[in-house]
Amino acid sequence: MTPEQYVQQKAAASGSSFYYAFLFLPPPRRAAITAFYAFCREVDDVVDEVTDPGVARTKLAWWQAEVAKSFAGQPSHPVMKALMPAAQAFNIEQRHLHAVIEGCEMDLDQTRYLDFPALERYCHLVAGVVGEVSAGIFGQSQSQTTGYAHKLGLAFQLTNIIRDVGEDARRGRIYLPVSELQQFDVKVHEVLKGSYSSRFTALMKFQSDRAQRLYDEALALLPAADRRSQKPGLMMASIYRTLLREIERDDFQVLHQRVSLTPLRKFWLAWKVQALGRV
Repeated sequence: MTPEQYVQQKAAASGSSFYYAFLFLPPPRRAAITAFYAFCREVDDVVDEVTDPGVARTKLAWWQAEVAKSFAGQPSHPVMKALMPAAQAFNIEQRHLHAVIEGCEMDLDQTRYLDFPALERYCHLVAGVVGEVSAGIFGQSQSQTTGYAHKLGLAFQLTNIIRDVGEDARRGRIYLPVSELQQFDVKVHEVLKGSYSSRFTALMKFQSDRAQRLYDEALALLPAADRRSQKPGLMMASIYRTLLREIERDDFQVLHQRVSLTPLRKFWLAWKVQALGRV
């Protein structure tokens, strides 16, 4: 299996909404974003799939070293072999990849966030930086697009957090800020046990409203000159906002299930943005 085949398989197997946006890119950009996404998946999987924190830490340290070696011209992992030509072509820097790893390391050290600014720091590393790199691969020409990409990445990550509350709780992690749990009088043990209440629904409505505001703010930041090149990000925004609306319609029943869209619906939403140019 070639490095290119490896990253393609990794991206396709994830079933992520991101994959559907990649399909509409020209081959060089599609190859670059697929390799970058495969890198993010590899690193994220270390935290999600390795049960021993010590082993996970060792694996992430290996990835830090692999990134450094790769930028020194000696990649050994198929993901890095596929990614390095793209790094040169699309200005992907070593610091970007180290930031993604640092964000995943936070999951080993931290299972609670005291307030939203603390959570925002985590989201910056695992989603904002990813948005910045993605915008460059898609064909950014305006500096303001970086702000759009960071804010859209934050909106995506908050949507993920809302969708995965129950799944994350079963792993012992709660990303909902402690100050906001207290504000709505939702106890940690209730979330861990999967107990629904009107208080929990109100808390989740608060989270969802913030995410929806961030989508609006992000789209308002996108310069008209970059709107065409950033269509893949707009496709993802359409898919993620539709998912968030589904969760809202389902009255935030996220503690016992993972709400998702069908592959056909994701493709349809992506195609509509490609064809009509609007979210």
